[in-house]
Amino acid sequence: MPGKYLEGLEGQDCRRCKEKKADLVVRREPLCQECFIKYVNTKAIKKMESFRVRHSAPDQQRKILLPLSLGVSSLSLLHILDRQLRSQTHKSGRTGFALVVVYVDESQINESGPSRDLLAQVRGRYPDHEYATVLLQDLFRLIPADDPLLRLLPDQNLENERTPLDHLVALMNSLSWPTARADIIPILRTRLLVEQAKQSACEAVVWGDTTTRLAEKTFSETAKGRGFSLPWQISDGESPFGITFNYPMRDLLKKELFAYADFLDPPLSPLIHDAGPSPSSMNSKTTTIDDVMKQYFESAENFPNYIANVVTTTSKLEAKAISPTDPRCALCSMPVADGRFGNHGWGGYQQDGSANSSSSNTPGLCYGCTRTVSVKSQQS
Repeated sequence: MPGKYLEGLEGQDCRRCKEKKADLVVRREPLCQECFIKYVNTKAIKKMESFRVRHSAPDQQRKILLPLSLGVSSLSLLHILDRQLRSQTHKSGRTGFALVVVYVDESQINESGPSRDLLAQVRGRYPDHEYATVLLQDLFRLIPADDPLLRLLPDQNLENERTPLDHLVALMNSLSWPTARADIIPILRTRLLVEQAKQSACEAVVWGDTTTRLAEKTFSETAKGRGFSLPWQISDGESPFGITFNYPMRDLLKKELFAYADFLDPPLSPLIHDAGPSPSSMNSKTTTIDDVMKQYFESAENFPNYIANVVTTTSKLEAKAISPTDPRCALCSMPVADGRFGNHGWGGYQQDGSANSSSSNTPGLCYGCTRTVSVKSQQS
């Protein structure tokens, strides 16, 4: 409820409209509910400049894909884009783009996911868009038969006898640590969403990643050995997958979106699967780097300039020019500079006696993915 954000604001006026009482403080600026909603909407819509009506041909409908996790970020972005499309229709009689909303069902490996009823409620509230639910294992159905990812599967001679679910289970079972499995799932999810975007003839994927999430990703991907891929994972523009990535929520904090979800009428809060910030205590045996970074940056949201500086600095990194013939990591599919695969590529000298994966029968892996998929072999 909006009232929970009033602590210390009693009697203060909104800094922008100067007509209503403030309901919360946004980066030291007291704002009323209406001005805050406008603040969030404006931040996101500014990042969608290339999808305005004037950039769209009347006889050709552009399509963009929105991954929906039912978290506060993707739901807020869905609400904002739905509102933008309604506004475009009202003003010009047509829209600058059509929205394809895709939910990735990971129930085969993650029993704590959202219920189907929640997804149905979202569809009922925003009915004017195309929706699709895909299973995580569908990735193995959509990728080409010669994709290097398939060569990572154990018992490759049984490949023709396996279903997509068999492929997923075999890959996950080949990793002995829960942290390694947790690292691979977002990679598979991203690749699946890209394949789905291509299947649906979408020209771009719009992610709900906030400033907080992008800062988490910056630190965690660097720690995991995939820092080289940050220019494509953080910045707006063409991705190595041949499709544009956009991050419209990149100037907003996660905690600001929780307030936004509360202030809307009707509120978004009942539709959100993740109820709030990460717990303060975690099990060290199952805690991943992503968990640590998430907890750290959510606790640092009271210092927004610090988080914004992390993202701004990373966004200045220039992505290396790539071509379709450049070598790619078999797992994450990111371009690997100069073909430097394995532990002795980006990871430097590790003194672990590991051979460069490009010289073996194993498909080339970047340093970060090498460390992930080799966990089991190192422990055996």
